[in-house]
Amino acid sequence: MSWRYLTTRVAQTLLVILIVSMMTFFCLSVLPGDPVTAQIGADAGGFSEELLEQARHELGLDRPLPLQYASWLGRVLSGDWGQSIRTKENVLSALGDRAPVTLQLTVMAMFISLLISLPVGIVASLRRNSWVDRLATTGAVAGVALPNFWFAILMILLFSVRFDVLPASGYVDPFSDPLDGFKHLLMPALVLGMAQSATIMRQMRSSMLEVMNQDFIRTARAKGLSPSRVVLGHALRNAMIPVITLLGLRLANILGGTIIIEQVFALPGMGRLAVQAIFAQDFPVVMGFVLFIALLVQFANLATDLTYGLIDPRIRLDAGR
Repeated sequence: MSWRYLTTRVAQTLLVILIVSMMTFFCLSVLPGDPVTAQIGADAGGFSEELLEQARHELGLDRPLPLQYASWLGRVLSGDWGQSIRTKENVLSALGDRAPVTLQLTVMAMFISLLISLPVGIVASLRRNSWVDRLATTGAVAGVALPNFWFAILMILLFSVRFDVLPASGYVDPFSDPLDGFKHLLMPALVLGMAQSATIMRQMRSSMLEVMNQDFIRTARAKGLSPSRVVLGHALRNAMIPVITLLGLRLANILGGTIIIEQVFALPGMGRLAVQAIFAQDFPVVMGFVLFIALLVQFANLATDLTYGLIDPRIRLDAGR
């Protein structure tokens, strides 16, 4: 890996984050109403227009949008992510308090998706057109088609209402109570993980089918290597390269899915905080959430690119190529 490539990727990451934050800021600005009236609610009629304008001035909402964005960006670069209009809580502290819940859910969902998709995709490719392959393909199509919120409700009805084996909502820190914490995160992680495993499984199957027809696989078989060594030692490593590309995108989908899943299962994570902030037009919290997620996704994509060279040394990460 060259320093030129790393510098270019970091610059691209910063540019993407800047564009995402800019688009989010201006999209929020065109929403009807404003944070002041949203915060006051039904009592807004009891306030004079002068008081409302004074409140908007204190929040900087009476300035042109480019100046508002430049002011917000300057504060963020200095480490000040702003203050919640609704709760007066520091945005960075609010996100930091809720980030462990979202990250635990994301990591567990990604682990479940890989645990399901990789073995099933490999077996489906090795047993092409068999009942195993058809069942896996049908399950993948169903996993892509089913909405997460519908699957979440179905899981609650089945495992919480019908059999009463898993809690329907709430959160327990797995570091303080591992068993109870695992039970509270299992259903949300299953909903997110199984949805993503469908796409990863299909990619794994297609990639394995392509690799298994390559000349070096036929050579390995002709040398008398065992089927397990051919698959695990030669085919799998090459087949994983396009799958790794997909994992970065799936991580972004999982993080986006936490917004709905945390709401359904009443998890006190960043996604639920973002939903509450959107309804309350708490723009500093929404902007902080978008920036935090953009940083995580871009870091994951960068880590994905750097992993290519570890899996296949023939790949050279160079900005000039």
